[in-house]
Amino acid sequence: MKPLLTPSPLDLPLRRDLAGGELENMKTHLDVLLLALEALTGAGSEAMLNAAQDLGLIGVISDRVALWRLRQANPQRKSSGGRKKLDIEEARSLVLIICYLSQTHQSRIRRGVTLLEQMTEQGKDPTRAALLGDYVDQFTNTFQDRMETDAIPTAAQLMQLAFKLLIDLMFYSATNGHRRLWLALFDQAQS
Repeated sequence: MKPLLTPSPLDLPLRRDLAGGELENMKTHLDVLLLALEALTGAGSEAMLNAAQDLGLIGVISDRVALWRLRQANPQRKSSGGRKKLDIEEARSLVLIICYLSQTHQSRIRRGVTLLEQMTEQGKDPTRAALLGDYVDQFTNTFQDRMETDAIPTAAQLMQLAFKLLIDLMFYSATNGHRRLWLALFDQAQS
């Protein structure tokens, strides 16, 4: 399912200037959200590049190398050198791509959140549901594979992070999800 509305970077005004540490937090959060989308939906770099094309963002994210460099801007990622600094236009583009893909995979995200709620209400381990178990396994494995060793939380913390991101993605799959994510990035950047 393709999203109905095509948001614009102009929908995401800069609320204030960002300090260096705040921009670092934004970079990390955007990359981890993309990682959660990958783990849940299998939407890899090809889907992200297709979304960039559909959204008219090819000028910012033109190919796999550009996308890889943007994701490497996450300071917690393993890197073989020279991190690209993420600028505001690139952050806006990643926000739009995340929300576009969230809308595209909204039914799977909703199914995951519904399962999480049901399992929690029943006092059962949510990872016993195949969809959630596969998602948490994929998220955990990918996170551990791509992030620096000192940035890796415990297995329980990773599971909680995966579930929090799943719920966040449901909100970002809404029609105004790109605005919600943009505002959340500013709020979270301060922490």
